[in-house]
Amino acid sequence: MSEPRVELPAVWADRQTRSRAGLLVARIGTFCLVELQKLRHDRSELVTRAVQPVLWLVIFGTTFSRIRAIPTGDIPYLDFLAPGVIAQSALFVAIFYGIQIIWERDAGVLTKLLVTPTPRAALVAGKAFAAGVRSVAQAVIVILVAAVMGVALTWHPLRLLGVFVVVMLGAAFFSCLSLSIAGVALRRDRLMGIGQAITMPLFFASNALYPIEMMPGWLKVISHVNPLTYEVSALRGLLLGTPTNYWIDVGVLVGSAVAGIVCAAALIGRLAR
Repeated sequence: MSEPRVELPAVWADRQTRSRAGLLVARIGTFCLVELQKLRHDRSELVTRAVQPVLWLVIFGTTFSRIRAIPTGDIPYLDFLAPGVIAQSALFVAIFYGIQIIWERDAGVLTKLLVTPTPRAALVAGKAFAAGVRSVAQAVIVILVAAVMGVALTWHPLRLLGVFVVVMLGAAFFSCLSLSIAGVALRRDRLMGIGQAITMPLFFASNALYPIEMMPGWLKVISHVNPLTYEVSALRGLLLGTPTNYWIDVGVLVGSAVAGIVCAAALIGRLAR
């Protein structure tokens, strides 16, 4: 006779579920810390990557503020541009993040990670949030430069915390997009070419440089499906107080980040074949 199956008490099952969830969060945090520790070998990376966004703010912003070519209502153009440059800095950090995982594949590190029982989604999420932390560091630099230039930004702690969350979500999505492209391209040179081909269109097809109302109809459609648009809208609302729907902005960013993690986790295995 077979022994009767003993059902675990509901409390025990609940504890098992919690322990699995806690283990998953711990693994995501571990992968994130591993990624961030790479900065110890080259801390100048944060500063050098912040040069381009700062130049956009200093040169492009001040020039277009003088010629007044872009109508931004009661908001000075430099103030209007600053949140867009913050989002741009996160985009530029994250969009080439897939190069690192191709390097890890070539070094044999990725294969060792993929054979562990850790879910691939945890590996991708750890890298995504590490990209978010790097982007927050650059956002701080851009915010300080904007403040020195006289941009009327808020300094409310909760709003600044919201800014960092929004930047992390945007960077998480674009880093997952880069990881997904890496899973398709498989080579660094291909990834570089694709990344360069989509970076500026993503930037220009958003409301980072000009209001959506100025765009032609076809570009408005692209802008409304571009997550960068919602990131910029949320940053403008938090930093400048411009009207926006935070539920839609954050909802789109969260949904995009989750979809990016799922997609990248599904494609990352192609790198180990």
